[in-house]
Amino acid sequence: MRHEAILLSGLTLMLAACGGSGSGKVHSTGQAAVTRPANSGGQVRRPRPQRLNPPPPVVQALPGVEGVIGASAATLIRQFGQPRLDVWEGDARKLQFSGTSCVLDIFLYPPAQGQEPRASFVDARRPTDGTDVERGTCIAALRQR
Repeated sequence: MRHEAILLSGLTLMLAACGGSGSGKVHSTGQAAVTRPANSGGQVRRPRPQRLNPPPPVVQALPGVEGVIGASAATLIRQFGQPRLDVWEGDARKLQFSGTSCVLDIFLYPPAQGQEPRASFVDARRPTDGTDVERGTCIAALRQR
């Protein structure tokens, strides 16, 4: 009998921990009474998440990416012409330039909150099968067209 009482007590505690946001009051029928906070109007207000300053972007440093890494979108467009894609996601931007020999994706992130995005990362691949190609070679080829 003692073992059953301990088990029942444990189950009761577990169920109490799983209970909702009610007051924990119990009616004489054994049903829990759930009360809403005053002035809630039936709506739950969640606290606004605090906006944290993102860390500065990691800037790629590879041979052959000079003049691209750190450049603004306007500078990149002057170098390579109109991008094939110009995609914004939040305050980050992706410009894609393509030629017969390669496709160049340039990712721009603001160096600090509120600043203009700058090229931080470059990726290059063949247009035919998507195989990675050397970034510097692709940049040079796209500058010559």
